[in-house]
Amino acid sequence: AVLLVESGGGSVQAGGSLRLSCTASGETYPVYCMAWFRQAPGKEREGVAGIDTDDRLTYADSVKGRFTISKGNAKNTLYLQMNSLKPEDTAMYYCAASVWSCTLQAGRVTSWGQGTQVTVSS
Repeated sequence: AVLLVESGGGSVQAGGSLRLSCTASGETYPVYCMAWFRQAPGKEREGVAGIDTDDRLTYADSVKGRFTISKGNAKNTLYLQMNSLKPEDTAMYYCAASVWSCTLQAGRVTSWGQGTQVTVSS
């Protein structure tokens, strides 16, 4: 299985920025999409951004223009640059890998990281 480890979460005031990182290791399978999801208390896990093997990008409408997903040079690293953060961005953020296309559907994810908390205060 692919092991995904996130880092970079924390607390920030509204309007601030954070960068999340995800490192993949272990036995790999043909991953087609790497993505970030988030889950706030009492809410369903939702897709935030995805990038496929052709570097095509997908974003949730709520983060377009504020968040940027990218791959590291080593190709086993994934980033999420989050700017202009809002209190409603507060959630646990999860790195995800999928053999399917980047539809940002939680049910299509084949491996999950353990999550990193992002808290945005007003």
